[in-house]
Amino acid sequence: MKRPERHTLKTAARLIIVLVGVLYVAPPTANSMSSGIVRLPKQAVDGLLALPATPEALLIKALQEIRANRLDLALKSIEALLEDKPNFRLANLIKGDLLLARGKPIASFGSASGAQADTLQDLRHEAMVRLSRYQAPPPADAVPAELVQLSPEQQYALLVDTSRSRLYVYQNDNGVPRYRSDFYITIGKKGFIKTREGDQRTPLGVYRVTGKLERARLDQIYGKSAELYGIGAWPLSYPNAWDKRQGRTGKGIWLHGVPYETYSRAPLASNGCVVLTNQDMETVGNLLKTGTTPVVISNGVTWLSQADWQRQRGALMQQVEHWRRDWESLDVDRYLDHYSPNFEADDQKRDDWSQQKRQINAGKAWAKVTLSNVSVIRYPGVQSMAEVTFDQDYESSNLVNKMKKRQYWLLEQGKWKIVYEGQV
Repeated sequence: MKRPERHTLKTAARLIIVLVGVLYVAPPTANSMSSGIVRLPKQAVDGLLALPATPEALLIKALQEIRANRLDLALKSIEALLEDKPNFRLANLIKGDLLLARGKPIASFGSASGAQADTLQDLRHEAMVRLSRYQAPPPADAVPAELVQLSPEQQYALLVDTSRSRLYVYQNDNGVPRYRSDFYITIGKKGFIKTREGDQRTPLGVYRVTGKLERARLDQIYGKSAELYGIGAWPLSYPNAWDKRQGRTGKGIWLHGVPYETYSRAPLASNGCVVLTNQDMETVGNLLKTGTTPVVISNGVTWLSQADWQRQRGALMQQVEHWRRDWESLDVDRYLDHYSPNFEADDQKRDDWSQQKRQINAGKAWAKVTLSNVSVIRYPGVQSMAEVTFDQDYESSNLVNKMKKRQYWLLEQGKWKIVYEGQV
């Protein structure tokens, strides 16, 4: 057998270092299950070569083939990708380096492109987060702690992880969230935790889609600037009640696509919106239900075992049930004990609100409270807080009403207390 030429081996080694070695991101462990978010095992890494021919999968195949010193196969994967997505800038960059490496050693990522330093940095960052997804996939059979209870009307829930530039789709299986798929995303240029108008940051919180802006409508509103949104946009309910209570300002936080001239944008490139490729946005958009589908934006996902998730879910649901029964009992002191000293109901402070509740209950002989479509979501970015929404059917000796209500429950000194309550 003919021994490979020394130059070929050196070139491959350099390419492996440049295109794969510098892109390696160790999987995080801070927000993992007790056993940690595990590194992708060898058999799973080998299995990447059998992934379906999606653009991202072909990109990952190419990087793995480079790592295995199969440069010709890597080039075939990249060329197959570009045949389908010729506007995938990262793939074009890697193809250029692969072609350049045939003739001489390459010195750095993007040696063949002549692109500006900030553009190369953006593309390198995109490669890092895409590869990281396959080095640390969602743990098998784990459940995100954020999705405590999905209501029957919430067929899907979206979980955005800003730390990994990823959007996870979970399907409601009789109240239990089941992993369905995940997608690469772009967030704000300045990162996350939006606090004011124009800060180019993506908010952390729990939101709902408030509507859909078709591309034709965007063209009418924004003219040529509508190209930024690609196939369309789905506005989110930022700022929500909690954001307003914290004094956060701004508007126009959307899920949307990308300009047709490019396949994807850098991980940090939007003005605060969550951005997907047009193909992925179309897929996700078909799952969204206005006013219902929760979109949870978090900087890191806490993965729980099924047993731990069930225990946490049971504890929170029990608190909601105790609140309901104590309200129904007409024992005002027991009922009010569920509310924090820092409670607010829209613009009403706890003392005024409590006094009003005592006056109302004094005139009642009995009350019956029924809750349905209960949704419980752990609130990201706030230590031990949960958003609880439900349909409330209230009957008493002198009043009958129905409404949709939202509460924020906060763990204070080891006890869950309601810090906000309002009609949706």
